[in-house]
Amino acid sequence: MGRVGTGEAAGAAGLHPVQSPPVPADSVPPPSSAGCLCTVGVLTYGLISFKRGHTRRSQLLMRARILAQGFTFAALLGGMVVTAMKARK
Repeated sequence: MGRVGTGEAAGAAGLHPVQSPPVPADSVPPPSSAGCLCTVGVLTYGLISFKRGHTRRSQLLMRARILAQGFTFAALLGGMVVTAMKARK
């Protein structure tokens, strides 16, 4: 009997192991990843500033967070449009 979590055990149980699709070597992470990281970074720095009593800086960073979230949303929406256009071809 195979170990749990291996393809051998899944095959014996009649299940198919989950495999991720191959990633092309020249693929670039989508801009939404950068937007998410930027949003988290600005949010974290804003909360730290708020805790330290820098209210003006905290307010500016919260506004920057909104812009970063807008960029992330636009990147996700753009990615969906590009994917839909490629699927039609």
